[in-house]
Amino acid sequence: MTAQAVQPLAGPEVWSGASLAGTSDWIWRLDAGEIRELASATAAAMAKGLRPTEFEAADFPVPRMAARLAAVRDQLEGGRGFALLRGLPIGDYTDDEARVLFWGLSVHLGEPQEQDGAGNRMHSVTNTGLKVSNDNSVRSYQTDDELTFHNDGGDAFMLLCLRTAKSGGVSKLVSVATLYNEVLRRRPDLVEVLQQPFHFDTRGQHRGGLRIQTVPILNFFQGRLSALYKRRYLKLAQELPGVPRWTEAQAQAIELVEEICNDPQVQLSFSMEPGDIQIGNNYSVLHARTKYQDHDEPARRRHLLRAWLTLPNGRPLPAVFGQTREFGTSYERRHGQAAVSAS
Repeated sequence: MTAQAVQPLAGPEVWSGASLAGTSDWIWRLDAGEIRELASATAAAMAKGLRPTEFEAADFPVPRMAARLAAVRDQLEGGRGFALLRGLPIGDYTDDEARVLFWGLSVHLGEPQEQDGAGNRMHSVTNTGLKVSNDNSVRSYQTDDELTFHNDGGDAFMLLCLRTAKSGGVSKLVSVATLYNEVLRRRPDLVEVLQQPFHFDTRGQHRGGLRIQTVPILNFFQGRLSALYKRRYLKLAQELPGVPRWTEAQAQAIELVEEICNDPQVQLSFSMEPGDIQIGNNYSVLHARTKYQDHDEPARRRHLLRAWLTLPNGRPLPAVFGQTREFGTSYERRHGQAAVSAS
């Protein structure tokens, strides 16, 4: 980790809910040709018996959509860091067809990464009825809990909304660069604290077998700011023996991050619609979700598909990210070596 000179950041990654108010250029609506192309490719893949996670981009030819996803990659690295694709008529697809379509999009956008210790590369984000505690390895996406601001694994996350909840489940995004600028403005003494190591519970998913990983929340490397932040897993780690308790400055820093992220002027809030595809850079954008109330009928309950992706245009990463469950694979792909450590 290399400390950054204490000065505000600038550029397209610096945005806020207030600055985007009244704009919609972050919502990219699919055109009729792209929609037809995806339907045709999905039908052909189903006819061939192709299964999600078991085919490559060449098996799912969608040249128009591939061009759209190339533009998304440029937005992820070099732009605001996120995009919402809208207009996919997901009601025209069965859930099995939707999984094939989603996998086809994933392999055109990047390289799908493992999301758990079992190596699964596609997850269903839905309420399983389980609860997160230190006595299990349940993760937040398996619940209907509020998901406070955090980032996922890989260079980018992608979510396809199959069905929405009865109420709640509002999506929220925050620019990491804006977060840094706000810390600098409100409490400049805490900028350095956030660049010091914090302990995270890995939920038993670390490929090196670590229960705890130690990483700064804010990381500057080769002029780029990247974050790793999950308050829930930071707090769970505090309950484990042998983990140093937060200093007063660290506790204040985490509370300040929460205060900034939950500032309505800072966060961008929106409700996903069925067929929406939310894509974000995991280093430059934090995301969250409000608690939701589901439908009683199982077939109508909130359901999203999720992929974690390594991008061909991904940024250079600090070595400490190579030791994390979230970014270890992307670090290895980018830098050509594993950095998993038992320390």
